[in-house]
Amino acid sequence: MDVRVRMAPSPTGFLHVGTARTALFNWLFAKKHNGKLILRIEDTDIARSTPEFEKDIIEQLKWLGIGWDEGPIRQSERLDLYETHLKRLLNEKKAYWCTCTKDELEAKRKEMLESGIAPRYDGACREKHLGPESGGVIRFMMPEHVIGFTDLIRGHIEFKGEAIGDIVIAKGLKEPLYNFAVVVDDEDMAITHVIRGEDGIANTPKQLALQAALGFRHPHYAHLPLILDANRAKMSKRNAATGLAEYRAAGYLPEALMNFLALIGWHPEGDREIMTPEEIAKIFTLERIQKGGGAFSLDKLNWMNAHYLRALSDAEIAKRIDWEESERNKKIIALVKPRAETLNDFATHGAFLLELPAYDAKLLLWKDMAPGAAKASLEYIIELIEQGDAATIPKFAERNGRGETFWPLRVALSGMKESPGPLEILHALGTDESLRRLHIAIKKLETPS
Repeated sequence: MDVRVRMAPSPTGFLHVGTARTALFNWLFAKKHNGKLILRIEDTDIARSTPEFEKDIIEQLKWLGIGWDEGPIRQSERLDLYETHLKRLLNEKKAYWCTCTKDELEAKRKEMLESGIAPRYDGACREKHLGPESGGVIRFMMPEHVIGFTDLIRGHIEFKGEAIGDIVIAKGLKEPLYNFAVVVDDEDMAITHVIRGEDGIANTPKQLALQAALGFRHPHYAHLPLILDANRAKMSKRNAATGLAEYRAAGYLPEALMNFLALIGWHPEGDREIMTPEEIAKIFTLERIQKGGGAFSLDKLNWMNAHYLRALSDAEIAKRIDWEESERNKKIIALVKPRAETLNDFATHGAFLLELPAYDAKLLLWKDMAPGAAKASLEYIIELIEQGDAATIPKFAERNGRGETFWPLRVALSGMKESPGPLEILHALGTDESLRRLHIAIKKLETPS
């Protein structure tokens, strides 16, 4: 069997990390089995779908490194195909027009709840034999028997068709809804495996019933565990911080993010975590996907991103942050790289090298150190630097005290409470700029606060 899978985002919002993870798993599965990946834009929700969201989806998938073999195919350009199959269901009396109003449906829903019955459509319009001129919606006649399937991750799952009720599959002949359009598309595109989030499980019996009614094949289904936030709750698509573009803007590397997403809900044998996409694809199997939700750990992402950053050359980092290869920028990269977690750290953590931040004189004091002692320490360091003996500063620190020496020196050079080591900063700044900053520090210590 030639494997064909699809990633089918809806352009009703920016690309969410959960959707990106689903796309990634489809991509890995296709690569593992030398199959094809189809990009399908499910834009039948005309009111909420926008070109802006579609553009973001395509750009972020490309940035992450996920390519596709066919597409993008837009549902909005396939309305004639859906209409053909809708008419067929209507002609075969497997679907019908329904004019029940929202108020009527709500009243029936409340009545069923009060009677202890699970709400479902009662088929009131089944025998009315209405036509398109009624201005109603199209409902599919759900079978009342048990509908079961074997999920490749979760095992056998069953639903009672009678508990579902007749579902709305279109608002009109040119307005198909999700469950119907997706069934037609999966058949037309010869999709063999549907790999999607677990929130799609409830739709599966509806789609299986539609496939049977239309005489279509049944693809294999695999429902992925949800991505959970730090509170073990589902990551919301409405949370801007879960948009892939947000992580890109925050300075995360695509190769690190791809590696990280692959390990949410799936794990290889052993404890290896750092892997290239090719290495992951080679060992990827649906059998090693867990049923329970996988946690999105920002700490782990930061650790992984830092690992990938350190593996980049300084020249590559300069290219990715769009810095010219000046001597000053090279020094900043070399200084920040060992501690950086994201690309943005080079600008934020290296900014003090470009301009000394304003700081209070009290910051120069180590614990209960007196201003005079801090001043004397910095003055002696100035002498060493001017004499070309900066290399002997550590020996001075042994006599004077490490905290009493290095703390005021580091603050004087960086203006910050937390920064790289003072000797590293001294090297990066150079003699002239270091001396200028040390004299500024001494003046601060001389001025009463």
